[in-house]
Amino acid sequence: MISDRKIRVMLIVGARPNFMKAAPLIKAMNTSPFFDVVLVHTGQHYDANMSDDFFNDLDIPKPDISLGVGSGTHAEQTAKIMMALETSLVSSSGLKPDLVMVVGDVNSTIAAALTAKKLHIPVAHVEAGLRSFDEKMPEEINRVLTDRISDFLFTTEKSANDNLQREGVPQNKIHFTGNVMIDSLLKNQKKIDASKILEKENLEEKKYGVITLHRPSNVDNVGDFAKLITVSEKVAEKIPLIFPVHPRTKNQLKEAGIKTNAGIRYIEPLGYADFMKLVKNAKLVLTDSGGIQEETTVLGIPCITLRDNTERPITVEVGTNIVTSSDKDKIMREVNAILTDGGKKGNVPMYWDGKASERIVEIILNHFRKL
Repeated sequence: MISDRKIRVMLIVGARPNFMKAAPLIKAMNTSPFFDVVLVHTGQHYDANMSDDFFNDLDIPKPDISLGVGSGTHAEQTAKIMMALETSLVSSSGLKPDLVMVVGDVNSTIAAALTAKKLHIPVAHVEAGLRSFDEKMPEEINRVLTDRISDFLFTTEKSANDNLQREGVPQNKIHFTGNVMIDSLLKNQKKIDASKILEKENLEEKKYGVITLHRPSNVDNVGDFAKLITVSEKVAEKIPLIFPVHPRTKNQLKEAGIKTNAGIRYIEPLGYADFMKLVKNAKLVLTDSGGIQEETTVLGIPCITLRDNTERPITVEVGTNIVTSSDKDKIMREVNAILTDGGKKGNVPMYWDGKASERIVEIILNHFRKL
């Protein structure tokens, strides 16, 4: 192991999905006497409901470094993160880490991985190997490139291992450890159950559905977005829908001139505990989110994914997830099945047991013990 000092890990977060994945990793490393964690928040998500509230709900400590990059095009945002992070890594502050850890597939992920790798700092990618095989998705590009340059690739499902092996990643870099986002879900059940969001929104358990939309492929084209809202309004004729609106989506609602009074209740973004309480007690979920496909699988909530594909096939194979794209007939058929007989029944995938972060920390520790 590195002699006479702790292993310094710089953990990068920037967007909502990162926070749920980072929280159990921080806790696992802080519990060990062998790690020194430096938390960097890039500021990719700067809305308080999408950042500050999640930090509070998940007991994430205040970041050691806040880059504050804000919004911009993909190129602008990625470049801003790289420039700001490089300054922190080469400064004389003594924060240069032994390992940079990135999670997920957002712009912060690829930006931090590239910056660290060019400075010859090892990179660990948590949630590696997931593939939608759709390069129109910016997240897919981020995933593939991050995996190509990472030294540790921690996977959530066996299909991810297969993808990485097929792409030529050496076997000794790939570690099937499970799903750290599920660690957060399972470890925060008491806080989730204590949420008063149902009372606040006057909702009864299993008497409503949840919808989320934020991906560019669904919301950036006004015509396609309007069609999805129209289909959702048809669903809302059968069961009330509540829609916590992502900032990107909120802008597009205005651009499309969509009236927000046709059976769907539009609300502001929610913190982690409130949102998961909403999902946990829903009859069904309509979404284009990757993480929600996983959370609903563990919670046993029927999930209809409004995309042409999923990078998380295990949620379809053994979970509660069904991919329908924006096909109105498919969506309504699945909604009717859920409302009639409960819909698809699923099981919890292997290693989605709340212990993924501990496995990851143990692998890193064993590696550095040999140095």
